Amino acid sequence: METVILAVVIAVVVLGALGGLIVGSRRRKPLPPAPPKTPDITAPPAEPHVGEEAETPSDEERRSIEEVGLPGASAPVGVEEPPTVEAPPIEIPEPSAGRLVRLRARLSRSQNALGKGLLTLLSREHLDEETWEEVEDTLLTADVGVLPTEELVERLRERVRVLGTRTPVELRGLLREELLALVGTDMDRTVKTEPEARKPGIVMVVGVNGTGKTTTTGKLARVLVADGRTVVLGAADTFRAAAADQLQTWGERVGAYTVRGPEAGDPASVAFDAVKEGKEMGVDVVLIDTAGRLHTKTGLMDELGKVKRVVEKHAPLDEVLLVLDATTGQNGLVQARVFAEVVDITGIVLTKLDGTAKGGIVVAVQRELGVPVKLIGLGEGADDLAPFEPEAFVDALIGD
Repeated sequence: METVILAVVIAVVVLGALGGLIVGSRRRKPLPPAPPKTPDITAPPAEPHVGEEAETPSDEERRSIEEVGLPGASAPVGVEEPPTVEAPPIEIPEPSAGRLVRLRARLSRSQNALGKGLLTLLSREHLDEETWEEVEDTLLTADVGVLPTEELVERLRERVRVLGTRTPVELRGLLREELLALVGTDMDRTVKTEPEARKPGIVMVVGVNGTGKTTTTGKLARVLVADGRTVVLGAADTFRAAAADQLQTWGERVGAYTVRGPEAGDPASVAFDAVKEGKEMGVDVVLIDTAGRLHTKTGLMDELGKVKRVVEKHAPLDEVLLVLDATTGQNGLVQARVFAEVVDITGIVLTKLDGTAKGGIVVAVQRELGVPVKLIGLGEGADDLAPFEPEAFVDALIGD
């Protein structure tokens, strides 16, 4: 019995050993080769490493550096050429002759209230005291001034009494004659820029801040260029940073040279240099733009006198133009008085006359200073500065 059991155990052991050999041989069997991977077309090419061989050179014939040429050979390598800045084209300004006639529509839009108001009052059947008081009020509202108003009303009353009948045509002619007499037709309104026996003519432009003085100086340069003159601009308003830039821009548009100084520098020095440059260049006119003086600042007004004295070391001033804002009305007369005490005003420029119904300031300021209005500004356009013509002005006041 034990012999049988032992034989069974041995048989089991032998069978287990044989099975292990078979399994082990199967495990050691080599695996089949893996299928080739599809290349990833999105992966970037590998970077070359130090020591790797370069690609096989092609058979292309070698060229010298002269034949190949360097990119951007006109400029040093690594240095960018500055962009080319083209000079602005020189403009040809509109002729100054007849400008006021062309701009009459702008003037009449703002001034018609005065002329039409007077014509309406004078056309009443009965011209009693109340009507004449209304005529006076209309003139005073237009800033004609007290004394000129009294004179005009007195003359109108006398002529209407003598005339008797008053047709619209007769009234219009009567009013035109009296307003022309009030504005003045016998004043010399020429801007003096051509002194005898010397060049250049010297014009100084003065005025309070905000009147449009620098812009007026630039526009005056255009008027002179339109009349065939050559111009140098002196930017003597050194206290306002943008003033010199603004004036230079105006000059460049018409080919006028601008003399500048350092910001907050001596205005008298800039004015002196401008006249000196003008002489050396042989130009016809030097225009000097001064700082906008507040008439309450005594020190600044004294400095304006200094500018005038320094300029006159070269030659006498031919014109001192005072720029006034027509919209300020009677306040402009206060400014005018103070400026007249410091420098000898020779002419007046009234700006913004298209934006006010107070055209009577022309009469008032002439009476106050005893000098003529020579130029008027009728808009913001470059050629909206016009020589003052009494006839065209009065015609715009009373309409057609």
